[in-house]
Amino acid sequence: MRQLGGLEAEIMDRLWSWGRAATAREVRDDLNKQRPIAYSTVKTVADILFSKGMLTREKDGRAWLYRATCTRQQYTAARMHDALEGTPDPAGVLLSFVEQISAEEVHALRTALRAAKRRSGS
Repeated sequence: MRQLGGLEAEIMDRLWSWGRAATAREVRDDLNKQRPIAYSTVKTVADILFSKGMLTREKDGRAWLYRATCTRQQYTAARMHDALEGTPDPAGVLLSFVEQISAEEVHALRTALRAAKRRSGS
């Protein structure tokens, strides 16, 4: 899964945070609180995200309602998986990763590993 560009990430962030479908106009209005951006720019990037499979869309009158196809966690996990697949030494990468994370993140990782073990029945 590809890394998102700047505006792509901002659009996805809003849809993930809101947890609902939204129009390009709603996203543009929220983005305009921080910086001016044209509706056509947001609409174009939302359509690109749709073509990449990151968003679904359905008609709502004359507008499209866009919805994320995955959660923020699923997207991040897919990016992490891609990084591991691209290395000849995944164990080394994981070791380096664990050495760089905080104690709180190590605890979260251990919790996730226990949950995954319970789910798999191992």
